Amino acid sequence: MISVSNASRALKRVLIGRAMRSDRLGETLLPKRIALPVFASDALSSVAYAPDEIFLTLAAAGGAMVMTHSWQIGLAVAFVMAIVVMSYRQNVHAYPSGGGDYEVATVNLGAKAGVTVASALLVDYVLTVAVSVSSGVQNAAAALPQVRGHETEIAVVLVILLTAMNLRGVRESGTLFAIPTYAFMIGVVVMAVVGFVRAATGTLPMAESAQFELAPEPGMESLAGFAMVFLMLRAFSSGCAALTGVEAISNGVPAFRKPKSSNAAMTLLLMGSIAVTMLLSIIVLARQVGLKFAEFPAEQLLLNGRPVGDSYVQETVLGQLAGTVFHDFPPGLYYIATVTGIILILAANTAFNGFPVLASVLAKDGYLPRQLHTRGDRLAFSNGILILAGAACVLIVAYEAKVTELIQLYIVGVFVSFTLSQAGMIRHWNRLLPEATPAERRQMRRSRAINWIGATMSALVLAIVMMTKFERGAKWAIAAMIVVFFVMQAINRHYRAVSRELALGDDPREERALPSRVRAIVLVSQIHKPTMRAVAYARASRPSHLEAITVDVEAEQTAALAKEWDRREIPVPLTILDSPYREITRPILEWVKELRTRYPEDVVTVYVPEYVVGHWWEHILHNQSALRLKAALLFTPGVMMVSVPWQLSSSAGAESWFEAVEAAPTAGAARRGE
Repeated sequence: MISVSNASRALKRVLIGRAMRSDRLGETLLPKRIALPVFASDALSSVAYAPDEIFLTLAAAGGAMVMTHSWQIGLAVAFVMAIVVMSYRQNVHAYPSGGGDYEVATVNLGAKAGVTVASALLVDYVLTVAVSVSSGVQNAAAALPQVRGHETEIAVVLVILLTAMNLRGVRESGTLFAIPTYAFMIGVVVMAVVGFVRAATGTLPMAESAQFELAPEPGMESLAGFAMVFLMLRAFSSGCAALTGVEAISNGVPAFRKPKSSNAAMTLLLMGSIAVTMLLSIIVLARQVGLKFAEFPAEQLLLNGRPVGDSYVQETVLGQLAGTVFHDFPPGLYYIATVTGIILILAANTAFNGFPVLASVLAKDGYLPRQLHTRGDRLAFSNGILILAGAACVLIVAYEAKVTELIQLYIVGVFVSFTLSQAGMIRHWNRLLPEATPAERRQMRRSRAINWIGATMSALVLAIVMMTKFERGAKWAIAAMIVVFFVMQAINRHYRAVSRELALGDDPREERALPSRVRAIVLVSQIHKPTMRAVAYARASRPSHLEAITVDVEAEQTAALAKEWDRREIPVPLTILDSPYREITRPILEWVKELRTRYPEDVVTVYVPEYVVGHWWEHILHNQSALRLKAALLFTPGVMMVSVPWQLSSSAGAESWFEAVEAAPTAGAARRGE
């Protein structure tokens, strides 16, 4: 037992490092250069799959639709991102405590609005991990063909590795993830610059897929009117995946170094500028090289009028673009494929930072179990990290790591939070305006106007997403949000009910009132050392009334026990309870309840002799009757239970194991200052 415990503790230290004291929390705060990859990796990495969704959706109507409208969709997505970033810059200044959208909605729109935002964000964070990791594995398959067919297993393993890294703490995981995040940004920007230079000089080749004709899907050959508008809106809603992760910075303001709000606002601006630049560059370059990307490439891509068939392997938009721009420079292609796969996997880190913090705030407010508010050894919210990882793995396995299917569940939650948060900010400014100075009013009106635009745009995008993605999978995300909403409400009702039940009354004498008497009972199964210790301890406590009771299961044994009791002249009266059906627990419970009925102002204390054993299998052989009895007495009002232990020889030395466990840091020890 001891060696296994030592090995487990050693493994834990290798995986997550040594425990940190609570007074070192300041060391985990992030400078902007680390905060950017920690909180913005999701939004930055989404440019690797958002163009895919735009091209894929438009491809349903054929190649002409992609060439004429993809840049328009890209501009619309960029405009919405700019508005959302500007809006959230107001949020981080007004609410820097870390509650983010949940706090804004709760304070300004009410508790139910706050829980709605929280349920949407919790579901969206889980989807962020599932989508990001699955997308990373799919991109990795472009450079590593052996990955194909094993995407699900690899994605689950990667989630486990991300979990281990995040359990080490925000600062360490951020430092570890900074290099690949910056490498991805540099790679995409360099690819865009090289591509535009080659296009300007006439040396940019066409994409390999440019040779194909992109045929529309069946039934989509001649779209017009509302059908055309609907397809454009669906492409726009899919492209809005690029906006996920923006809210993570407002939730993570406490993790920034001082001045927290200013650093968070600057990080938001950097994130938005970089993401918009990369997204538009990819879309424009893809159009210039004639790139084709279809949901059903085997049927939609035609060569000389014939479908290419299942033998053709379609790479992602970014993968095709890198292969075209770096046509004569293979290291460039491998670099883009590598950093893209890594950043898509690490993009899940945004959720690993956002979900536990939000869950901690919700736990503090009584909407989630209290354990989620506890920091682990490395001052990270370990329980939230583990729950997020488990939920994401379930989704990955259920959808076989298919991004096209997972992404249909995506985005809904984040735009629910965007909309309610910005509506809450409008109420926030309206509440502060009457008491502000003229100069402050001018600033507040500007901020309110930004939030008005943000709320309007977010509500519009949410309506589009709901309309275009409901039947394609968004309904399941909405159902999950509804379930989470009602579960959190139920948890909160339970906590409030318990608080009311345990609250002290107005008269302090009520809670300090002592029982009239203490009536003590010692349980006796046979006369041996544990029984005599229990009798001695009960006598030493000096109760008002003391008796020993035994249950008559076998007459001969009971008679022998009574005779031995008298022979030893034990100074405690022995009561024998009749049990015609050979039960033990029921007669004792009935006796205790009878005492409670006869003496309602007295407290009944039951002393239970128990063996202390040293091996797991000995628990099966001993204490079973005592365990059942104690479990039953727990629900009897006015009854106290006292376990009187007797250590068997097999337990010798076991205390050293428990001392070692006690000395080892446990979850929450750092927070408690231990």
